[in-house]
Amino acid sequence: MRFISWNVNGLRACAGKDGEKVENGIIGFQTAFAEFDADFFCLQETKMQEGQLDLSFPGYQSYWNYADKKGYSGTAIYTKHTPLSVSYGMGIDEHDHEGRVITLEYEKFYLITVYTPNSQDGLRRLDYRMTWEDDFRAYLKALDAKKPVIVCGDMNVAHEEIDLKNPKTNHMNAGFTDEEREKFTMLLNEGFIDTFRTLHPDEVTYSWWSYRFQARKKNTGWRIDYFVTSERLKDSIKTAAIHTNVFGSDHCPVELDIQF
Repeated sequence: MRFISWNVNGLRACAGKDGEKVENGIIGFQTAFAEFDADFFCLQETKMQEGQLDLSFPGYQSYWNYADKKGYSGTAIYTKHTPLSVSYGMGIDEHDHEGRVITLEYEKFYLITVYTPNSQDGLRRLDYRMTWEDDFRAYLKALDAKKPVIVCGDMNVAHEEIDLKNPKTNHMNAGFTDEEREKFTMLLNEGFIDTFRTLHPDEVTYSWWSYRFQARKKNTGWRIDYFVTSERLKDSIKTAAIHTNVFGSDHCPVELDIQF
């Protein structure tokens, strides 16, 4: 099974880039969607409300979680496989108004797409982020107690220094605070693995680049998009990849292939 996750930073804008030209890659949502032909295509930061874009594909069902605030956050999953159940959010009112979590249940696993809150400039949302992290980790552990978990998305943290271009100058900036990194470590210590880093322990590849200062051209990036799975799925993982040749967002898609 092929899983793709992509923070599209505005699905309408990303879809509108189809047909544009780009060197050494592909651009636009529909183009990438067709190219990957994934079993599951998970999106973050759709920035949409229901009815704003009719984007359906033959053979796929889609599930959407919209933020209360217009043009903000939002997640979606396209899937070829009908789930046993679908849930939106974590069931915690404090967290469930920004469209950040969708969970699909299948016979052998749970699939969760997540758009983790950013701690923001000045770390003004760091305290909330810490609460989110504890609650989301508990949510994943409760699911993992029932069957294996696959969680993907923009988790808004570069875990180790290898995961961003300039760790020293970014230390204690949003996404690379000691607190955020420690929460990710805690998740991994609870029976989960970072699939890309597990398969590629020394590889330097990024998934997000600022739109400023020609960051993508210079490859001044961060790896903040992940597939994290229950550790007991480790031997079933065939591929964990980051597709830096796909354009249309300030993030690029990440991939996980599992043989169940």
